[in-house]
Parts: sequence; C-alpha cells; structure tokens
Amino acid sequence: MLITLVAVALLAFYVAWNLGANDVANAMGTSVGSKAVTLKQALIIAGVLEFTGAVLFGHEVTETLATKIANPALFAATPQIFVVGMVTVLISCGVWLQIATSRGLPVSSSHAVVGAIAGFSWVALGVDAIDWSSIKLITIGWILTPLISGAIAALFYSQIKHWILDQPNQVVQLQEWIPWLSTLLLGVFGVIVLPSLTQPLTNFVIELGFNIPAYDIPLLIGAVAAVGLTIISWRQLGHSRDEGELLPTPHSPFPNPVERLFGRFQLLSACFVAFAHGSNDVGNAIAPLAAIVYINRTGSVPTDGITIPIWILILGGAGIVGGLAVWGKKVIATIGENIITLQPSSGFCAELATATTILIASRLGLPVSTSHALVGGVVGIGLVQNINSIKFKTLQGIAAAWLITIPVSAILSAALFSIARILFF
Repeated sequence: MLITLVAVALLAFYVAWNLGANDVANAMGTSVGSKAVTLKQALIIAGVLEFTGAVLFGHEVTETLATKIANPALFAATPQIFVVGMVTVLISCGVWLQIATSRGLPVSSSHAVVGAIAGFSWVALGVDAIDWSSIKLITIGWILTPLISGAIAALFYSQIKHWILDQPNQVVQLQEWIPWLSTLLLGVFGVIVLPSLTQPLTNFVIELGFNIPAYDIPLLIGAVAAVGLTIISWRQLGHSRDEGELLPTPHSPFPNPVERLFGRFQLLSACFVAFAHGSNDVGNAIAPLAAIVYINRTGSVPTDGITIPIWILILGGAGIVGGLAVWGKKVIATIGENIITLQPSSGFCAELATATTILIASRLGLPVSTSHALVGGVVGIGLVQNINSIKFKTLQGIAAAWLITIPVSAILSAALFSIARILFF
C-alpha cells in the first residue's frame, strides 16, 4: 500500500504541476500582457502567493471535493474501486491539462475533474451514479460565465475610457477617480480573500469576549486598506506630475503616468487572484489523494468532513508553483497577447470583472472557471476598444478546448478505469 500511496502522491503532484501551468498562468496572463509585471516577476509573485494560499487555506475546498467528488455512499462496500477511480481521475485530468497547456489553451481544471469523475462512475456503477444536476449547472456556467464577465469588463472599461482615458487631462481625472477605484478593487477582492485571511484574528477577538459579527474585521481592514491605497496613489501620481513624467521613459514600459498607476493597481489585483486561486483550486489536484490517504488509514470511504494532512497541501502547492515556472509561458502568452493587445487599464478591468463574476456566480451557486471568466473579460474589453482588434482564431481554439474538456476527461477516465478493472478485479 505504501508503493500505491507514493505513486498516487506523484500523480497528484503531476496534476498540480499541470494545473499551475494552465490555470495559474492564465490568471497572470493579463498582467504580463499589459506589462504591469514582467514574466519573471509574475512567476515569483504567483509562486509565493499560490503556495501560501494552497497551504494555509486549501484544506476547505479539498475537504469538500474529497467527500462530494462522487457519491461516497455508493462505494461504501467497495472502497478499493473508489481508490482505483480516484487514480483514473488524477491521470485523466493531468493528461488533458498537459495537452491543453502544450497548445497554449486555457481550460478549466474543475471541469476536467468533474468529467473524469463522471467517466469512472458511469463504468463503475452505471449511468445513475452520475450527478447530472452538477453537469447541467456546469453547462449553464460554461455559457454564462464568459458572457457575464465580458459584460462587466466592458462596463468597467467603457467608464474608465470615458471618464479618464479619453479626457484631455487624464491625470486630473484619475486623481478624482482614485478613491473609487481603490474602494472597488479592495471591495471586490476583499470579499474573496479577506474573510479567510482574517478568520484567525476574528476567532481570537471572540475568544477575548468581544462578540462581534463575522465580517466586522474584514470590513475594517478593507476600509483602512482602501484609504491607504488612495493616499499612496495620490502621492505617486502627484510625484509623476511634478517630475514632468508625462511621456514614456526608457526604463518604463508604460506610455504615461495614468497607465503606470493602473499597472500598480493591476499588480495588486493579480496578487489577490493568485492567492484566491491557490486556496481554491489546489483541491482539484489533491482531493483524490486526500480521499485515498483517508481510505488507507481507516479502511472506509470518506462521507463527511476529513482532516487534510499538511504534507498533502504542501505537495499540491509545490506542484502548482513548479508547473507555473516551467510550463506557464504558453498560456500566459495566449491570454496576455494573443486575444487583444492589453494596457494596464484594460488588464485591470479584465481581472476586476473576473473577480466580480466569480463572486456573483458563487452567490448563485454556479460552478465557475477562472479561465472562462478571464477570457470573457478580455473579449468584452476588445469589443469596447475595437472589434477588429480581437483575434477570433485564438478564441475558436479556446472555445473548442472548453467544449471538449468534460467529454475528453470523461472518456479518458472511463477507458482507464475499464482497463484497471480488467487487470485488478
């Protein structure tokens, strides 16, 4: 069983590696494409924050996926079949993500996981074992996510374009808008990141005897951060104007101080995206491993919440960072350069629209894909700028990859499970 566990751990690392190369790369793509950060800086920032998010907060999503990934009650009498199924899920997801990444196509790791589970469950227990309501929700999300994100990005960018970028005195206009942009940025991302980050502090305050509502501390920190960001941004903009830096300089990739400031805003939003992604999507890679470790320890299939060992979280985080560093360039290029040409102002709007879409979808209970939302946001901006600037050939390849992710991972998983069942049972 030890050899099996080592093999499964290596498979989980392989999936995490491919998840880093694909999912994380597309999340950082807009920042690299707009030159808000260099490729090297993006790899370092995303690496640190993805790993931190995965290790500190990855247990919740992993726990949910490990116990809800297939209907565990159906496998209660046959835990070994469940273990083999989880192994086929890992192989199928890893292979499909690697194929997509090699072609520079951003796909959804969550959809690959669901497709693989559906494939092995069908072969193992029949068509009734598949949770068709989940498949239906994912299909609805597949259609709605890019549309909602595109609409929000177009709305954000059209307002910034009208009130700031198209005005004769951009710097003065931006000064007036900085408090609103700071509040919007920290408000949207704060709702995603701050509650989990501040939970230990909230618990500590409650233990001291202060019975405060759960969101008081995140709201206070978010408000202070928004005021701080506003003051710092005003100073930076004022300094640029005083120095007369109204044209591009040899050491700056930005055409003017307005885009330079948006570049700093986008860098901050990219940090939030990386942290939130690490804490959420690491579960796609390590949940099957967590389930197998649980079965090995207890001899039963997990049906309720399970404790995720820290070494599994570290393994997932390390895999994500390694994959991003080694294979991430292709997907970064697709998102950042091969759909439309991005500036920091437009890249910032795309990331903000992605985060807003994820929030809305979470409230509606729709499973969402960061890849779908981000591509939709970039296209929405392209429609506002100039429809002819959109490279539709790239979009055709991306849409085709999205469409076949669930069927391909399901067929792969079903085929692998069928072979394994013949060999081992």
